[in-house]
Amino acid sequence: MRLRLLSITVAALAATSPVLAAPKLRAWVTTGDKSQLLAAQAPVAASSAEALAGLPVIAVDAQERHQSIVGFGASITDASAWLIQNKLKPADRDALLRELFGRGAGGLGFSFTRVTIGASDFSLDHYSLNDTPDGAPDPELKHFSLARPKQHVFPTVRAALKINPELKVMASPWSAPAWMKTTGSLLKGQLKAEAYPVYATFFARYVQEAAKVGVPTDYLSVQNEPDFEPENYPGMRWLPQDRARFFGEHLAPVFKRDKIKTRVLDWDHNWDQPQQPLTVLADPKARAFLTGVAWHCYAGEVSAQDKVRAAYPDKEVFFTECSGGEWAPKFDDSFAWMVEQLIIGSTRGGARGVLMWNLALDEKFGPHAGGCGDCRGVVSIDSQTGALTRTQEYYAFGHASRFVKPDAVRIGSPAKVEGLRTVAFQNPDGQRVLIVLNVSTAAVDFAIASAGARFKASLPARSAGTFVW
Repeated sequence: MRLRLLSITVAALAATSPVLAAPKLRAWVTTGDKSQLLAAQAPVAASSAEALAGLPVIAVDAQERHQSIVGFGASITDASAWLIQNKLKPADRDALLRELFGRGAGGLGFSFTRVTIGASDFSLDHYSLNDTPDGAPDPELKHFSLARPKQHVFPTVRAALKINPELKVMASPWSAPAWMKTTGSLLKGQLKAEAYPVYATFFARYVQEAAKVGVPTDYLSVQNEPDFEPENYPGMRWLPQDRARFFGEHLAPVFKRDKIKTRVLDWDHNWDQPQQPLTVLADPKARAFLTGVAWHCYAGEVSAQDKVRAAYPDKEVFFTECSGGEWAPKFDDSFAWMVEQLIIGSTRGGARGVLMWNLALDEKFGPHAGGCGDCRGVVSIDSQTGALTRTQEYYAFGHASRFVKPDAVRIGSPAKVEGLRTVAFQNPDGQRVLIVLNVSTAAVDFAIASAGARFKASLPARSAGTFVW
C-alpha cells in the first residue's frame, strides 16, 4: 500500500509540475531589397552541436557585461513636432506616437529623445528662449520664455512620455541668446566671457521651468556641434578649454546650488575630434562635474568613442545625432551603414543611448530654416495628405529599439564573424537579444551559441536580423 501511495504521489506531482520548454529562437529580418521589413520569421528550436558542424559561430556570452542601455530614438525637433501637431489628425497623431514610442502591437519602443533649447536649422524660424528688444543685454533673464517649445515640442514630448514613461529626454542649444555672443546674433560667434555666469543660470532656469510643465531634462549638452559656425542657422563656436572652464567654474556651482540632478555631456559633435572632449576631461573640475561625452556621425570614425572611453572609463558614452539623407538615397546602402555604424558600432563603443536626428520631416525634407535641405526623418509625413512613409532609418533603429529594453546590458559577442557584424544585449528579464548584419552579397547560414543553447540561423544578402531567445 505504501509503495502504491508513493507511485500515485509521484505521478500527481509530475502531472502538476511545470515543464520547462526548450528555448526557441525568434527572429525579425529586414533585407536590403525591402522584400522583408522587420519581418517575423518562424521560431527555430535549438539544434545539436553536431547538426551545426561547419557553420560560423556567433558565441553570445552573458557573463561578459558592458554598459547598461538608456535607449534608442530620435529628436523631437521643432520641425518634427510642428508636423506631428499640425499635419496629422488627432487619431493619426496618437497612432504614430504609439507606433514610435510604444511597445505593444509592433511599436518601436523609442525610449530616448532630444529636444532643442531654442531654434536649430529644423525650426520654422530662428529664435532663442531669451530674445530681447534690439538685442539688449538681459542679465536678470527677464525675457526668458518657454512660449515657443510650449507650442508644439513640449506637447509632443508629454504625449510620448504618457505612452512610454521610461522615455529619457536630452536637451541641447544650437546657440546662446544673441545678446550673450560676440556677434550679437544667433549666427556664428562665441560666448562672451562676461556672459558665462548668466548662461549657467539660463540652463538652470530651462531645466527648472521645463520640469514644471512636465518635460524632464535627463541629459544636457551646453552646445550642439561647438566646432561649427553655420552660415544660415543658429550656431556657436565654443573651444574646449573654455567649455571646461564653464563646466567647472559656472555650471557646476549653479546646478549644485539649485540641486539640479540633470546629467551633463560634453562635445555633442563628430567622431573626428576626440582631442576636444579629451581636453575638457583633462580639467579636474570639469571632469568631476561631467557625466560623459556625446558624439555625432558626420565626420571621423566610430572608433573615436573607444579612444576617449579608454582614457576616461568612468565617463559614459552617448551617440546623439546622425541623419540619413538624399546624399545616400539607396535603401540597402544607407540601411546597412546605419546598422553597422550606429546600432552595432556605437553601442560596441560604449554608447548607452543612440539617437537619430529628426523624428519626422515632410515630403520636401522640411520644414527647415537654413541648414540641411535633403535630410530624412525617421518617418516622412506628407504635408498635404498626412500619409506616412517609414524610412530606412526607421527600420535600422527598429531592429534595436523594439527589442532592447531600457536597463538592458550589452553582453559579449564577436564584432565580426566572416561577413557578419554583431552586438548582443541581455534585457532585465534575462531575455537575450542579438543583432546581426550581413554585409556580404550572399546569404549566410550561421550558428548562435549561448549558455548551452545552440540555434541555426540565416540571413539573406545585405540584410539585418534581430534574434531573441
